[in-house]
Amino acid sequence: MNKIGVFGLWHLGSVLTASWAKLGYHVIGFDFDSEKIAKLNAGIPPIYEPNLEFTIKENLSNKIIAYTNNLSDLSDCEFVFLAYDTPVRDDDSSDTDILVKSITEMKTVLKDGTIVIISSQSPVGFCSELRMILREQNSTLELAYSPENLRLGEAIHCYLEPDRIILGTANKNTEERCIKLFGNIKGEVLSMSLESAEMVKHGINSFLATSIVFANHIADLCEIKKASIDDVMRGMKSDPRIGMKAYLAPGIGFSGGTLGRDLKVLEKINVESKGFATLFGSIHQYNNERKKSIVAKVEKYFGALNGKSIGVCGLTYKPGTSTLRRSLPIEIIDLLIDKGGKIQVYDPKADYSELTEDVKFIIKKSIAEVAEGVDFILILTDWPEFKTFDWKTIGKLMKNQIIFDTKNFLIKGELIQSGFKYYSIGR
Repeated sequence: MNKIGVFGLWHLGSVLTASWAKLGYHVIGFDFDSEKIAKLNAGIPPIYEPNLEFTIKENLSNKIIAYTNNLSDLSDCEFVFLAYDTPVRDDDSSDTDILVKSITEMKTVLKDGTIVIISSQSPVGFCSELRMILREQNSTLELAYSPENLRLGEAIHCYLEPDRIILGTANKNTEERCIKLFGNIKGEVLSMSLESAEMVKHGINSFLATSIVFANHIADLCEIKKASIDDVMRGMKSDPRIGMKAYLAPGIGFSGGTLGRDLKVLEKINVESKGFATLFGSIHQYNNERKKSIVAKVEKYFGALNGKSIGVCGLTYKPGTSTLRRSLPIEIIDLLIDKGGKIQVYDPKADYSELTEDVKFIIKKSIAEVAEGVDFILILTDWPEFKTFDWKTIGKLMKNQIIFDTKNFLIKGELIQSGFKYYSIGR
């Protein structure tokens, strides 16, 4: 069976190595970071992801997966996935330097006919530039684009059982070889040009971002008119033109940089072309303002925050991950601290080593610790264990038995029966 290389080994790359090994391929994972390589060869992935550590250790044991920082180990691969998680700057624009560096480095060792499949997020038009760089070294090398479709917390399942696979190529031979490779994964392959495939990724993420902002705006109006956002969303999803899987869930907005990055790409295209597609910049702006809206709701419910003790449950931007990169809960906490709030936090999986600045909040090891003596609890990430916790016992530790559930996922009736005053979004 053909050997597959994966270049770049954080979340995306680690998942790809585990997934292709799980399919029976011999996989070589490469990264410039020697410390990361050493940990991966010991079965320790760089980020928490369900089943990732188990799958890596299993395939290390079976000797069909290996990790290296020696470029020449990629020299006999038929396919190499470029899988760096494309960095996002503070303004949500893409930093593509690592992608250029990766192509420039790998092209010196790849054998004739190797196809590099870009899975990293790529601004539309950029894959064609990378293809030119790749083929400067060797005109037999080729490039395809198949954007990642992972969801943190269920990434391996998403990759191996996708709804569909987007594939962008520049010629028929590359297309046919990639379709044969992806035939090992259950999912229809939608084949198109490089630029169209890049735009599909932008379009999907921008549509999801728009849905989130839309749901938040509707929820705010529901609060004003005493409608229930739960009923409104249920009614909307019942319309087949919208559908039950519609990304309509009010909360604190989207974070992590992924959706924002695609909005910024489309906004830049519109600005540079002096066009009229201003929606994408507006959606990005509305989402940035959402964290201020959440803080305003906190002040509405609890009054001036100066001196108040606030327990926060959840720091990662979604359940099922340990990463705090571009975490919206942390941005909200910073605003609460600016208002004079004293914050103590608990998250079951957060990787605090990712925090680069001095921490202004107190880190606790359990919900019980975070609840001790607080004026209220703020739920910012919907970890399943928060839903099943013994809140009746926790309430006795608090100064005031009040919860603001920004994710609308706790069971309201049970909390009220346990003596809590319960606030949520859009109800």
